[in-house]
This record gives sequence, C-alpha cells and structure tokens, in this order.
Amino acid sequence: MEKKTRTFWIVGSFLLILETSNSLVEGLESTRSYDYTKYHSMDEIYRWMEDVERGNPELVSSAIYGHTYEERNITLLKLGLQNPESREKKVIWMDCGIHAREWIAPAFCQWFVKEIVNSYKTNKKLEQILQNVDIYVTPVINVDGYIFTWANDSTRLWRKSRSTPPPGSGCYGVDLNRNFNANWGTVGVSFDSCSNTYCGKSAGSEPEAKAVMDFVGKLVNRTLCFLTIHSAGQLILLPYGHPEISAPNYNELVSVGKAAAAEMKKLHGMNYTVGTSPQILYANSGSSRDWARLIGIPFSYTFELRDKGEFSHLLPEEQIKPACEEAFAGALSIITYVHDKTYGTLPNAAVTTMTTTISGVAMTIWSTVMVVSLTIGVLM
Repeated sequence: MEKKTRTFWIVGSFLLILETSNSLVEGLESTRSYDYTKYHSMDEIYRWMEDVERGNPELVSSAIYGHTYEERNITLLKLGLQNPESREKKVIWMDCGIHAREWIAPAFCQWFVKEIVNSYKTNKKLEQILQNVDIYVTPVINVDGYIFTWANDSTRLWRKSRSTPPPGSGCYGVDLNRNFNANWGTVGVSFDSCSNTYCGKSAGSEPEAKAVMDFVGKLVNRTLCFLTIHSAGQLILLPYGHPEISAPNYNELVSVGKAAAAEMKKLHGMNYTVGTSPQILYANSGSSRDWARLIGIPFSYTFELRDKGEFSHLLPEEQIKPACEEAFAGALSIITYVHDKTYGTLPNAAVTTMTTTISGVAMTIWSTVMVVSLTIGVLM
C-alpha cells in the first residue's frame, strides 16, 4: 500500500487536511532540486524522467518505444492534459540527442519539460494547447552514443551510434541522422563506415532510427509538427536537405521559422538563421526532419542550438540556461502557431497553405528516388 502524507492547515475556524501520496511529494521535490544548468549522465536523465512522471501524474506519462543497438531503452515523456470534450488529440514530436556529442540538445529537452511542468497551471494558452495536443519528448535517442561520450575525454566528441562495424571494417556506429528513409544515401552521406556521416547499410537499418519511424509513423495522421534538436551553428533548418527538392509549403515553413528566430533573439540577442540545409549549411539526405515532412507531417524543423564555432559541441555549462531559454521561446512559437492553425485561431489565409501541402504529396513521394552527387561539409 502506498504511503501518504497528511498536512494540517488552520484557516480561521476551519481545519483543512491535505493528503498527498509520498511518491508524488518525492517526485515534486526531486524535480525541483534537479540542476537544469548542468549536463547530466544517462542514468541521471533516466531517474529524472521517472521523477517528473511520478511528480506530475495528471500531465506526464512515459513510454519505452524502442531499444538501442546495445539493448538500452529509448524512452519518451508524453506531456498532455485530458481534453474536456474527449476529442482525439493531435501530436507534436520533439527529440534530442540523436548525435551523441551534442550535449546541449538533451539539456534542452529536459529544460523544455521543466518549463511546461512549471507553467501550464498558470498559463491559460499553454493549458489550452496541452488539452488539444500531446507533446512527445525524447530526451536522448542515441543512448549508446551518449553514454560513450561520458566515458572519458577521448570519447567526448563521438557522434554516431555504437553498432558494430560491418565486415572488413573496424569502425563502429552509424550517423543516425543519415539513416532515415528520406532520399537515403543520395547526397551528403558516406558509405565508408569510418566516416562521421556513414549512413548505414540501408534506410532504417539502425534500431534507433527504426524506432522513431515506427512510432511516429503510426501517429502521422495526428502529428502536426516534428522538432529535432541538435547543435551547433544557431540555425533553424527546414526540409529538404536535397538541393533539388522543395517542400510544398516552403514559404510557410520559412515564415514560421523566422517568427521563431525573432522570438529567440528577443531573449539574449542571438541570431538564428532560417532556411533549408543546402541554402545555409550543406546538402544531406536521410535526416529525420526530411523523413517527417515526406510522410506528411506539415511542419518539420531542425534546431541547431548554440554556438557559432567558439565552443561548438563543447558548449560550457554556463551557457546552458541562456541557450535553453532562447530555444524554448523558439519551440513554443512554432508549437503555438501549428496549434492555432489547426484549431482555427489564425487568419483564413493560413488555411490555404494546408491545401497546398496536401496537394504536394505526389511530388514529395517522387523525390525519394532522386540521386545526385555527394556533397561534403561541416558536420552538425
């Protein structure tokens, strides 16, 4: 039987008795004492996820939706409130830590959850969003790789997963963000297993990428937005990574991305550049962002968080707070837009873009068979 705590309050001539479960109290205390301005090991993140769920049962639940190559759990937190009209809810996806060395990304996913948990009861707009939408947050997809980066200084900048080398090679791992079924293997990848952009044996060959594709694929008709968090470069990237393909709702994706970048700049003056990967970074294929748009999720973005090169993937802990504050503002800007568009609070002009998006499906399906030459660039 679960232990409970009784708190007695005397208000005027009344005696009030508040009874709470000890697990709820412990969960709340643990998440309040958690240091969101530090980088945390995978074991600490797993415990934090358990505490957040235990301390906020009306808002947070969890699910294991896959396993890594080394058989570790890939776990998400679902943030959502009961819909007052019992309507089917829409979905927003967010993942972090697909590239092991980008520690600021998992730090942001934790920060994002913390901000939602701490503000939804006093923020009516956020409460409305959470009644209509479930937000799925995976703090770390590449669990094996992330754990490997914590081993010692020599492994700190490891990027890929930890799958075993193919025959004849001694090099471990696959770039999971080149392994999704989106123009796989056509541009901006390597078939050399020793390369940081090795795309694997085939699309979805890696269990981590397959887990996301399987889980999100089943929710595609309900999913409004797909956000994947990386570093570095201070960019908001939209589909597609292939230089000869454009998303059917490209103009709207740019507009929504620029609005998010404007909100981000308001906090600490940091500029975030918005565009497709070939426009502002380099061409690539097999990314989760492109896969999400190709299967029909209308809004799909990659956030490349701080900085622009001084520290790159070794962002100091003193920058976690400002980096996460601005990223939260950008993510919330996009989430609010897609929610309001779906639930009819944007101008009518916005509705026509959805029609354009739907009519563009034939073009995006066709795009999966295009092949062009290899492009190499700076890795994010």
